[in-house]
Amino acid sequence: MFIQTQAGNSEAEMEFFPGREVSTSGDIPISEEASVEKSPLASRLYAISGISAVTLKTESILLGKQEKADWELMRTEIFSAIMSHYQSGEATVTDGAEKAGEFDTEIIEQTKDLLATRIIPAVTQSGGDVEFHSYKNGNLYLKLQGSAFGMLTGITNMLKHYVPEIKAVLDHREALPRPGLETREGLAIRDLLQERINPSIAAHGGHITLVDIKEETAFVRLEGGCQGCGMADVTLKQGVAKEIMELVPSITEVLDVTDHAGGTNPYYQPS
Repeated sequence: MFIQTQAGNSEAEMEFFPGREVSTSGDIPISEEASVEKSPLASRLYAISGISAVTLKTESILLGKQEKADWELMRTEIFSAIMSHYQSGEATVTDGAEKAGEFDTEIIEQTKDLLATRIIPAVTQSGGDVEFHSYKNGNLYLKLQGSAFGMLTGITNMLKHYVPEIKAVLDHREALPRPGLETREGLAIRDLLQERINPSIAAHGGHITLVDIKEETAFVRLEGGCQGCGMADVTLKQGVAKEIMELVPSITEVLDVTDHAGGTNPYYQPS
């Protein structure tokens, strides 16, 4: 698949041409909040740090970036997201997707208010950040940075206390379609991380998420205090990977997709 690019009307815009039909209904701007329900492609693109806007055009995808983001640094991830989408066979826009009803809108507004008044001030004081991403079927997806990962349990408890309709609070990247997560092996590893591993590293501000399972490989992401840590590789290979492979013998390799040193990302490489 060969993807071409073209500069947009400003430095903050870039157009990507996948050589495939993108939209059959003209230009469709997809907000980040609606992307989980409206467009699997847009959802993949919003998972890339720095993307601020997605518009699906007939034969191209117009992307907007945040002010400090760099197109050159994001280009590989954008290409990988577009290629992964078309390889998945999913529709670009969900057919018949319904808009959030009044009830969901009320939940979203309550959540945003709690984030702005109670949670974000506390998280930023410790050097982290948190931002609303989307809400769907009781699952609240947040953009978490830095110390926010280590504070996720407290954030979850507060949000569920004031908004009981929220059943789970997840990193926004968990909204992406990843079939390996729902396998028996995937569910077992997720339970292991949630119940044993993450509580033990939360004191250091760390958090580990299962990204996906492909054949005999489990892909994990090290977040919060683990991201960029010089001991992250040792923690993964001598601790986490060993526990995962003992629990699920069919897994023979555990790879970290976190870009600790600006290197390649093994999960998002085109197959």
